[in-house]
Amino acid sequence: MCMDSDRECTEHEWNPGVTGVHRVGPGLRELAEALLALPEQRCPHVGFIGYGDVKPGDKVLFAVDTHYEPEVVNLVVDVLRERGAQVDVLWVDVGPDRAFDDLDEIRVVIRNEHWSKNPRRWEGLPWVEELAERHGYNLLIHGKGGPIPNTPYRYEQFPFLRTEHLQQGAHAFPQELHRLINRKTWEKIWVHGRGAKVRLTDPEGTDITWTLHEGYYTGDRRGFTPDPVRHYGHLHGHPPTPILPEEDATGVIAGTTSHFGRPFPLIKLYLEAGRLERVEGGGRYGQAWQELLEATRSIHYPCFPREGLFWLWECAIGTNPRIRRPSNIHLLSSGGFEWERRRSGIIHIGIGTRWRGPEEAWAAERNLTYGHLHVHLLFPTYEILKPDGTKVKVIENGRLTALDDPEVRECARKYGDPDELLTESWIPRIPGINAPGSFADYARDPARYIYGEAG
Repeated sequence: MCMDSDRECTEHEWNPGVTGVHRVGPGLRELAEALLALPEQRCPHVGFIGYGDVKPGDKVLFAVDTHYEPEVVNLVVDVLRERGAQVDVLWVDVGPDRAFDDLDEIRVVIRNEHWSKNPRRWEGLPWVEELAERHGYNLLIHGKGGPIPNTPYRYEQFPFLRTEHLQQGAHAFPQELHRLINRKTWEKIWVHGRGAKVRLTDPEGTDITWTLHEGYYTGDRRGFTPDPVRHYGHLHGHPPTPILPEEDATGVIAGTTSHFGRPFPLIKLYLEAGRLERVEGGGRYGQAWQELLEATRSIHYPCFPREGLFWLWECAIGTNPRIRRPSNIHLLSSGGFEWERRRSGIIHIGIGTRWRGPEEAWAAERNLTYGHLHVHLLFPTYEILKPDGTKVKVIENGRLTALDDPEVRECARKYGDPDELLTESWIPRIPGINAPGSFADYARDPARYIYGEAG
């Protein structure tokens, strides 16, 4: 089923409809308008997503699924129409909303057929993209994350599933300031990291090191370039695929949350020379991951120097201090923990093939398993040790060090109080780390604590 406002239509039908008058909370209208003040740049990261190139007469296809709140869609559609655009709204039925279970992350990420036949949760639907081209739309607004394919029309994402997401104002954080935060952070990795060692730790149990080998600094890896502007908000603390033969990431990665699933008992991932060797804990999620690890051990993917699917490549650093965990975090319609990984100083680790990378196309042609799974680090310390012994901290205990850079603070003064602008709107609370209680108790059943706190 698809719906425009309160009118039902068939799944593949689209129509402009009439959105009418909507009751919105304080400031929501202005926050919707802020999206049209930002330039279109095909960037999938909040703070750099905008529809500012819309002009009178543009044909816009706004395609969302039934887990979006109609109010948040209608808000933005109204603003687009007032800009003079003709907007058709397409709703795709993805079934009823429900609570997350332990294996949702694996269901939405891991595949053994081409993603165009079975799209993953964040990807745009191929038939929607074809529809936009066939009917001459100037702009498609569609999708929640991941890279945007090349198309003959403009294409921007819409990761705001709820008015709550919009209300946080992360997209309205001053873009000049946000760009500077990203540049300052990236400078540490691109300039000071070359040939250096990284040590990544987190109080939930992560302790891993790797070398930022000179061979990774060729400038031709997606998002690992001198100025990765389309990856601001998702900076790579470890180089993406292809992985070099001399890769040496060794240690343990530990956590209790992923992108899109129920929180799991503490999982520990043991890596040697870049490759995952063993999964410990993690409940049903950990057990399923271990099974995938065993099933793919003998496959030699072209992006990796040796056999096995699960190699470390993604160590993605969030940069937006205005992101907060949604209140309905136990439901699919919250967007899951994938929303909060955008917050400044949070790292999400991805182990496996790179999203829509050539290795995934290779695996899909052969009906081999591909994809990458996640663990989030909420209080990481990311430190670079240069060959001369100098230490450069990129993140310390979950705080992005760029937020305290004098140039960043000076820029913030243009927009308000630097202390207020550069303080995170939300800091997660974990018993035994920064909240009362026992971490051991929390680690056995984090869902009970997280869902209870959210409620």
